[in-house]
Amino acid sequence: MKTDKFLVREGAKVKLKDHPTDFTGDYTDKEKAAKDLEKNITRIGELQDVMYAQDIYSLLIVFQAMDAAGKDSTIEHVMTGINPQGCSVTSFKQPSSEELDHDFLWRCARAVPERGKIGIFNRSHYEEVLVVRVHPQILQSQRLPDKVKNDKKIWEKRYKQIRNFEDNLAENGTHILKFFLNVSKDEQKKRFLARIEEP
Repeated sequence: MKTDKFLVREGAKVKLKDHPTDFTGDYTDKEKAAKDLEKNITRIGELQDVMYAQDIYSLLIVFQAMDAAGKDSTIEHVMTGINPQGCSVTSFKQPSSEELDHDFLWRCARAVPERGKIGIFNRSHYEEVLVVRVHPQILQSQRLPDKVKNDKKIWEKRYKQIRNFEDNLAENGTHILKFFLNVSKDEQKKRFLARIEEP
């Protein structure tokens, strides 16, 4: 399977509609996929031990997706072989009062993994330029100076701040892997309906 099929290069334009949501690569049955997953889970655990022993690098895995795209289940299934003492999962929900008293990257910076460890972000610092951009009332309710809230270049500045944040992490030994899980509208609807029926 070509590994860079879904790799997005810096500056590239992406249209989600151009990417099938039911892509399975070279897998034709779930048994083969499950077998490879099991093998890779073991390998991830071995590599985690090496990274922990070296105590030089850390790994940050960022999952971003629409609701019901499978972030939680992906984390649960793929990361089962990881030693929980060397891994932390942070879910970024609506900011707390304390988080709103700091800049938008503060809560993410607090959750960055230390050297030798793995950190997983379930949603991330991108929420600020996704959800908040789509719902401007969220920005207007934040405790920010009016000149910041009304700055016509606020999103350009926030993109730059995010790039600087990630550059700083990378330059100090944190490897960052970012995944966007895409789901079709039909599949998303089916999953939402299944949640309603779950006791």
